[in-house]
Amino acid sequence: MQLFVASGAALGFLAVALGAFGAHALKERLAGSGQQPAFDTAVRYQLAHAVVLLVLPHAFASQGAASDWAGWLLLGGTVVFSGALYIRAIADRRSWGMVAPVGGLALLAGWALVLVAAVTAR
Repeated sequence: MQLFVASGAALGFLAVALGAFGAHALKERLAGSGQQPAFDTAVRYQLAHAVVLLVLPHAFASQGAASDWAGWLLLGGTVVFSGALYIRAIADRRSWGMVAPVGGLALLAGWALVLVAAVTAR
């Protein structure tokens, strides 16, 4: 579970760095291509799920498979969802927008398992 805390910290750091990079260095490029909303969504989802990964091990210490799987799905889903949107926005590759829903499904499954872990908590 410490892996999720470390991953949450790394994702949080990168979300802040990428958000600043997008707001300053890429501002004109993203606005000109109309990709600013996609980039902002990637940063927002990444940061939100980074916080969840930081808290998850503390909320469900020793809860077993549901919380472990939730962490993996949230981590993988964040990387795929936000990563696809970053590629779409920065490289202006709109086809990568079709990859984002795969990450979104992983995020939904992760949240469902957080609910299972909470309901079955000892």
